[in-house]
Amino acid sequence: MTLPPLPDRLEAGRPYPLGAVPNGLGTNFAVFSANAEKVELCLFEPSGRREVARFTLPECTDEVWHGYLPGAFEGLVYGYRAHGPFDPARGHRFNPAKLLLDPYARQITGALRWSDALFGYRIHGGRADLSLDRRDSAAAMPKAVVVGEATDWGDERAPNVPWEDTVIYEAHVRGLSMGRTDIRAHERGTFAALTHPRFIEHLQRLGITAIELMPVHAFLQDRFLLERGLRNYWGYSTLAFFAPEPSFLSTGSLHEMRAAIRRLHAAGIEVILDVVYNHTCEGNELGPTLSFRGLDNASYYRLVPGDERYYINDTGCGNTVNLSHPRVLQMVMDSLRYWATAFRIDGFRFDLGVTLGREGTGFDPGSGFFDAVRQDPILARCKLIAEPWDIGPDGYQLGCMPPGFAEWNDAFRDGVRRFWSREPGRRGDLAARVSGSGDTFDRRFRKPSASINYVASHDGFTLADLVSYARKHNAANGEDQRDGHDANHSANWGVEGPTVDPAILETRARVMRAMLATVMFAQGTPMLLAGDEFGRSQKGNNNAYCQDNEVSWIDWERARAPDGRALTAFFARLAEIRRRFAILRAPHFLHGLAELAPGLRDIGWFDETGAELHGDAWHADGGHTLALRRAGPATVVGDVPPGRLDVLLLLMNAQDRPVVFRLPAPAVTWRTLVDSAAGLVSEQRPVEDETLVSALSIRLLAAHLDPQS
Repeated sequence: MTLPPLPDRLEAGRPYPLGAVPNGLGTNFAVFSANAEKVELCLFEPSGRREVARFTLPECTDEVWHGYLPGAFEGLVYGYRAHGPFDPARGHRFNPAKLLLDPYARQITGALRWSDALFGYRIHGGRADLSLDRRDSAAAMPKAVVVGEATDWGDERAPNVPWEDTVIYEAHVRGLSMGRTDIRAHERGTFAALTHPRFIEHLQRLGITAIELMPVHAFLQDRFLLERGLRNYWGYSTLAFFAPEPSFLSTGSLHEMRAAIRRLHAAGIEVILDVVYNHTCEGNELGPTLSFRGLDNASYYRLVPGDERYYINDTGCGNTVNLSHPRVLQMVMDSLRYWATAFRIDGFRFDLGVTLGREGTGFDPGSGFFDAVRQDPILARCKLIAEPWDIGPDGYQLGCMPPGFAEWNDAFRDGVRRFWSREPGRRGDLAARVSGSGDTFDRRFRKPSASINYVASHDGFTLADLVSYARKHNAANGEDQRDGHDANHSANWGVEGPTVDPAILETRARVMRAMLATVMFAQGTPMLLAGDEFGRSQKGNNNAYCQDNEVSWIDWERARAPDGRALTAFFARLAEIRRRFAILRAPHFLHGLAELAPGLRDIGWFDETGAELHGDAWHADGGHTLALRRAGPATVVGDVPPGRLDVLLLLMNAQDRPVVFRLPAPAVTWRTLVDSAAGLVSEQRPVEDETLVSALSIRLLAAHLDPQS
């Protein structure tokens, strides 16, 4: 675009809404800063390389600086400069030499180019961050772009999948398609690739109802990674909370992201965003001045009381966003509503959710953030998921999020891993996990769906690596193996890493199937890490945050290999059974108190002899076997008679040898639905008194019962 003739000064404009909002005749600019003395609007020619005009925002209302520029339309490139005290000891780091990105920027142009000029202090000076740097940073900074209203969505309807029917697929926009040779090269790694019919069909075959995308907000490529020849792949280093990552848009247009969401919705698949509001990419006191720090450091960040030069670091990333400040909380709420309305996002997964709930006294499930989200008429209807930990004091809060939020359940992850890696004494814990982790979540009228059940996520080993490596192999990250979890509860089954030994490969495949079946047959919300359905490996790297290469990208050749196809088909069968039996998706916790038929309660736990488990029996024989029986109203399909009960018996054997399970009373006619040792199994001949369960495997039996007969 070419710039129109510009006035000598801005009109007063309005303090609301925040951001740059065009109205067809011009654009209103509004930005918050409680401590600035003056804020300037800087305009650039379309490439962003040259500043062409600078205006002082003429008004400040309730700590919001604002002005209206007639004749300024969509596509205008801009940034801010903020004047005020440079007094780090009091938490102020104003430096008008530093161009600042609008916190409400809806689109950004240009990539950040690392330069010492990006830092507000003399980076090579003797006083560290206390000496003012007067070099202009504009040439190295990305800029904001004025964006108009969103496209009319017409009669497009979101899938609105009930929580109990939800199956989540955690994925990375770039990693999903960089290895897809059937997609045009310029579309690989972008939202455009999400619309490919084969990918959507793949999700549908797996029974996926929601794709959870790792961070798509514009993020920073950290200097220390680039200097090592690495990149920030995961994206947990947010630069702009309202703008999508430019590299994820093959066309550069926001409509590309909207088109991907519409295609997924049309296929019945919801879109959940992994969002990072707990910290920003500006790091600690030695970090660059890019946006929030330069606009109002003392408001946007939590600073150490009495020594405000330093940042409270409950996130491990150098700083902590100050959600106790009403304007900062407003920014987060405005961002969430923007994605939920302008892009029809169906839900959000909150990285380090404990940090978001921290007040001055520590974590509080009744914090301002949680209260604001829960009462919001738009956001309260979204799927809300919290990562229930951070590194701050009392930072582990699993089960303590307020109603309305589901939680990543690492107790489920570790419990399943430990049971199938044959750690003794895990039977009782597994029983609690598979029944929805009621010991953790059954409070305040929460439901089993509050537990997000998984054995692998982006953070840690993939499923295939869980059975191939006994220890992490993170040398490629350049941190001397100091990064990543050490307690992975994994096993290599005889050889560390790749092998051609058929016996080891068979054992690994068997354990992978058993763990997938455990996830899909447990109460709660199952989550699958992208690529685990066909055995993707990261070569033992359990912290591949900086591996923007084949280590992290999905290897779709694995999906076409015989063992990859077999594992995919097995997972699809698990999903089919989960959809078929309502008792696997029970919306309420089962306590074994309801007797549905003589001798048949809604849930019961048994050992391999068919005896109900009590007391010390939970720990007998190493606790490597377990039988779980659940019963409930049959799923209404076709001519199912009224009142019929579905009864499911899940037999789990983590022994290294086959075990005969005697089936518990009352006697019914059982049919095998799944035998994870054999892979795919159709309904077989009836099973009556006992059945042999192979080593390291699961068998699911089903029966129908008419309590009136």
